[in-house]
Amino acid sequence: MNTKPLRAAAFAAGAILLGANALAQASLPGPAFPQLKSAAQIKSACDAGLAAAKKRVAQLERHKVDAGWIAAYDDYYAFVEDTLSPIDFVLNVHPDAAGRDAAQACSLRWSDFNSSFNQNEKIFRALKSAPTPTAIERELQRIALGGFEDSGVSLTAPKRQRAKQILDKLTELDQQFNKNIRDANVQVAFSEDELKGVPEGVWAKAKRDAQGRVLLGVDYPTLRPLLQSGENAAARERLWRAKENEGGDANLALLGEIAKLRNEYAQLFGFSNFVDFNLRRRMAKDAATAWKFLDEVKDTVNARERSDVEELRAAKAKHLGQPLEATKIERWDSSFYAERLRKERFSVDQEAFREYFPAQESLKFAMHVIEKLMGVRYTEVPAELWHPEAKAFAVSDAASGKPIATLYVDMYPREGKYNHAAVWPLRSSASRIGRTSTAALVVNFDRKGLTIDEMETLLHELGHAVHNNLSNTRYALQGGTSVMLDFVEAPSQMLEDWVVDKKVLKLMADVCPSCKPVPDELVDRAKAAKEFGKGSAYGRQHLFASYDLALHGKEVPDPLALWAKMQGATPLGYVPGSKFPAGFAHIAGGYGAGYYGYLWSLVVAMDLRTAFAADKLSPEVGLRYRNTVLGQGGQKPAQELVHDFLGRDSNSKAFFDYLRK
Repeated sequence: MNTKPLRAAAFAAGAILLGANALAQASLPGPAFPQLKSAAQIKSACDAGLAAAKKRVAQLERHKVDAGWIAAYDDYYAFVEDTLSPIDFVLNVHPDAAGRDAAQACSLRWSDFNSSFNQNEKIFRALKSAPTPTAIERELQRIALGGFEDSGVSLTAPKRQRAKQILDKLTELDQQFNKNIRDANVQVAFSEDELKGVPEGVWAKAKRDAQGRVLLGVDYPTLRPLLQSGENAAARERLWRAKENEGGDANLALLGEIAKLRNEYAQLFGFSNFVDFNLRRRMAKDAATAWKFLDEVKDTVNARERSDVEELRAAKAKHLGQPLEATKIERWDSSFYAERLRKERFSVDQEAFREYFPAQESLKFAMHVIEKLMGVRYTEVPAELWHPEAKAFAVSDAASGKPIATLYVDMYPREGKYNHAAVWPLRSSASRIGRTSTAALVVNFDRKGLTIDEMETLLHELGHAVHNNLSNTRYALQGGTSVMLDFVEAPSQMLEDWVVDKKVLKLMADVCPSCKPVPDELVDRAKAAKEFGKGSAYGRQHLFASYDLALHGKEVPDPLALWAKMQGATPLGYVPGSKFPAGFAHIAGGYGAGYYGYLWSLVVAMDLRTAFAADKLSPEVGLRYRNTVLGQGGQKPAQELVHDFLGRDSNSKAFFDYLRK
């Protein structure tokens, strides 16, 4: 997941990573991460940043609207990005609750400041009349004006005031929604007998309660192995329900309020629903187009999803020795029996991949893939960051040695940390002032190693970071992931397929000569296993996207009632008492009325992959991709970026061919 849209509303031909001596001599191309270790430091940085921002706004208001105005406007954006982004980021990763709370308080103050700026009529008029001599400036102007208009600058005074109130409130509600999940610290108690089948490394060193029971959280390094391997169905159910209900009734209420406020916001602009308002500047354009796309996916996926469930049901009946007609697949059964079938049919065990993908070596491997493909080099650099285990890397161009970006990586779970996988684009490139980009990649992996699914997640998230890091835009406003939301996932989704390519996987030997190589025949089986269950996987994504659009329609339904109805119509049905929307942070934030973009972007991603069909490590194709897509950021509309790379308009053939296979 990429988080740049969330903030706007709300993711190594080269050398191996350098050794200790070289590491000590290297330096980051951009500014060091600011010292935000205490609540007091965060508040001080917040006060100073807002005071400086107010002065810069006044200067921009006085700036002559001449050939230099666009650059001055971009300078202001770059300052805000450098000042606010680290605070928005540590809100999600700071090791202390007091630090996270201070960052949240600061973020709300900035939200109030930014919503006022986006309704500043002087700035808006200047932007509208500023000289735009090239297509790049014209595209910047077009997108920026749309942002001001979407913030209510052209509304009447009473509506403009209400728009600001709603925007500020939505930011507050989104942050509280995420805080409720982040600080929940859910733990479920199990006896050792109940953990039969679960890899011992998942629970052996876990905390115990007064009765000696093992206490497990709902972080993914714990959740996934238990749901995939736990023999005890009741234990699987308890942990599944704990995860489903992580945000609780409080978040259901927040999501309902968010949906109502978005609906009211759209009506201020004359729209009957938030979807049409939100999509009018994106690739899909409107709700009708998004729904038509989802209907096409549904027609292809439905039969496969039903078939998948029947296979799981047969596997459960066989496992338990009971009649098929008396067997029902519960939601906490699906991962368990899918994993059994993968082992039985393809001899593929997710846990078995951990010995091939040690955690730190997997990170080096993923970076090395990008090095070989896109002509860059990653060098680890010592840095004092928000947590001792976080790492910093300098990114440079392999051919010239020129420093181009900084990448931070935070690999392992801890209490209070963002508990999914995402990239924060902290800083955008701007070639006109020699500004380098910075991204922060946050995941939660097992220290022992990664499964093949987790390696896919790592490549996906690194794809977002690469989009930021390899941006070479003239203006910071257009850097990296500053693209349409229904395109932003495409560059990361494209790389997911690299995980089952034999030639790609052999690069692990470059970064870890002592690591056991993944056998070729195991790669073949993993690729076949990846195909298994795709009906269920895409059916789940279709449900998420459809729910999101329905929640933001003309009539605003109760979030849980809508979910129960829509999930109830799927082959696995709805589980009474479960509250999945309480943890659906994507749509509480910047992916609201936009989650369809994951499937929409996947269509584009699969089309992009066709250029790499002959060789996924082709440096020629990789460099062309780097220059025509990643390097351009938002300097061109997404459709043009894809056309420039493929030499034709994008189409959905590769996507639907894959679904129908």
